[in-house]
Parts: sequence; structure tokens; C-alpha cells
Amino acid sequence: MKDLKPPQDCADMVELRQAIDVVDRELVALLTIRAGYIDRAIEIKRGNGLPARIPTRVEDVVTKVKAEATETGLDADLVEALWRRLIDWSIAREAMVIDPE
Repeated sequence: MKDLKPPQDCADMVELRQAIDVVDRELVALLTIRAGYIDRAIEIKRGNGLPARIPTRVEDVVTKVKAEATETGLDADLVEALWRRLIDWSIAREAMVIDPE
């Protein structure tokens, strides 16, 4: 994304929407990478007898992303809501294999 124009340099809505589309593709690519790490977590957790949901880890992740959001000027409440949904999806993905009951 290093070649992406800053928002203030976009001359019109077409250019702005194209840039947003690039960012969206990058976000999806990053989420795909994150899902790969979740898949590896499944293997490690199964091998170590750990549950899918570890509440202290959930809160640690949320605290970290909220702090990052605050530091960068993004709405921390929005980030928390997004990450809690992402975490719930990740835990459900893990639970299908680790805790199938």
C-alpha cells in the first residue's frame, strides 16, 4: 500500500473509491493471514489440551487493539466491537475442532 495516495490527494470519488477498494483488499488479505494463525492455534491448543476460549487472552487482545486505535486516532469503541466479533469468529472456528460438543 506504499503507492496508495493519501485521502486528501484523491481528486474525485472515483479515485477515492479505488483507493478504498485497495485498502479493503489489503484488509481481507491480512484477515486471511490472521485466520492461518488461528488454524495453527487450533493445532497447538489441541496438542496442549487448551480450550478454544481463554478469557484472559481475549481481554488482552482487546486491550491492545483499543490502545493502538487510540494511539492512531481511530475510534476505540469501533475497534473493540470489530475485534470482539473477529475473536468470537476465531474462537468458534477453534471450538469446532477443539471442543466439538
